Amino acid sequence: MAAVRTMGELLAVGAAAAKAIRATEGRPALTYGALRALAARTIESLNARGIGRGDRVGIVIPNGPEMATAFVAVACAATTAPLNPAYRQEEFEFYLDDLKARALIVLRGDATPVRAAAEKLGVPILELVPGEAAGDFTLEGGTPAQAARPGAAGEDDVALVLHTSGTTARPKIVPLTHGNVTASARHIGAALSLSADDTCLNIMPLFHIHGLIAATLSSLGAGGAVCCTPGFDALRFFRWMDEERPTWFTAVPTMHQAILSRAERNREVIGRVPLRFLRSSSASLPGPVMQQLEAVFGVPLVESYGMTEASHQMCSNPLAGPRKPGLVGLPAGPEVAIMGDDGTILPKGAIGEVVIRGPNVTKGYDSNPDANAKAFTNGWFRTGDQGTFDEDGFLMLTGRLKELINRGGEKVSPLEVDGILSAHPAVAQALTFAIPHAKLGEEVGAAIVLREGHDLTERELRDFAAGHLADFKVPRKVVFLPEIPKGATGKLMRIGLAEKLGLSL
Repeated sequence: MAAVRTMGELLAVGAAAAKAIRATEGRPALTYGALRALAARTIESLNARGIGRGDRVGIVIPNGPEMATAFVAVACAATTAPLNPAYRQEEFEFYLDDLKARALIVLRGDATPVRAAAEKLGVPILELVPGEAAGDFTLEGGTPAQAARPGAAGEDDVALVLHTSGTTARPKIVPLTHGNVTASARHIGAALSLSADDTCLNIMPLFHIHGLIAATLSSLGAGGAVCCTPGFDALRFFRWMDEERPTWFTAVPTMHQAILSRAERNREVIGRVPLRFLRSSSASLPGPVMQQLEAVFGVPLVESYGMTEASHQMCSNPLAGPRKPGLVGLPAGPEVAIMGDDGTILPKGAIGEVVIRGPNVTKGYDSNPDANAKAFTNGWFRTGDQGTFDEDGFLMLTGRLKELINRGGEKVSPLEVDGILSAHPAVAQALTFAIPHAKLGEEVGAAIVLREGHDLTERELRDFAAGHLADFKVPRKVVFLPEIPKGATGKLMRIGLAEKLGLSL
């Protein structure tokens, strides 16, 4: 795996007859030999339509095997730009225009609003026609033309572009090269000891870095299989697990908590399908949830730390050896350090901004010199996360710098408060957030989802928190919700939650 630097080389790892792409609806699997042939055909097909290396191709396909193979095969020829199928036409117009997309790939027969957006912008539409095997496809449509840069993509060609979430500003375009994404796949494979014997049950959306790299590319880079579901469904998860017999899955904390809530009634399935490990990333997993999942499934839960600009993984708890609930693990790929406000690297134990550098890290945002000037210092990428290394070298995140609550000058880490509130036996989910305050600027608030059959008052929870936290960190307002608002990838929406709930103090 050490020599793999492009998606094409990565696809050459698996044995020709081995299963690469599987699906949950009973279709025959796509072998590595067939996947390599699909990639070669896709290069020829796109080149014949004037699309080559560096040209951006929007992909709007529902979760499933065709989305996985479209990402992999198109990236061998051009630059992929997966978009959330749930967007409205206006949103599609923004993203296609911002990307300067040369073409758009959609599923044949799918009445998605991206079609109207593409027609309005004059972006050619290519129809993806599924084949018999899971993930096999042909492309129809477009007009013949000559590609400026034909042939298979190289290490420095951009394989994937994704937009940052843009919660507080215009989304930025993150270009990731073949060298970036294959390095990340290699790092994840090493951290999880992935092999050709592994099968990942993918429940993550495939327009997001987590599903694309951690589930799909790391599996293929190890010569293993990825079984593609239509997307996360807590009601169907254990049936999929029973039928498909995966060895692992990766998810965000909200998905893990939904799975945990149904685990007791699915003890037989868990017994029949022994997983090798579980993985969690993309948001902080409360320590009690990690411990409960390990107890229920009887295997390690590996919490990892990732972000789009790092092609996903930066740190990971070890698969073998001590795992620390509430900490995101040891550096697992790039170099990771803590930087002070003045740009100096701080010693172990100091709190500062988490910075990274390495082969999986983007070289910079697309056409955004101001953002790049702020994001890079002395060759290090500034993640925007605050954290510290403990005595064993494990990274503990203390919060997003922009999410820290400034209560009259006292800084409160939402993650710390989340962890305490989640430890209450009646609490299923907890999310701490800032509430505007006339005198203090910000006050501490918490949104709580209770476990089924449990009761809890605001006063009881505040008294519980007061036994573990300094007074200024105890939430002054607690709201009980049936569900905490989530973003498109399943992350809980901390920023702007007070406004969404109409709260102020």
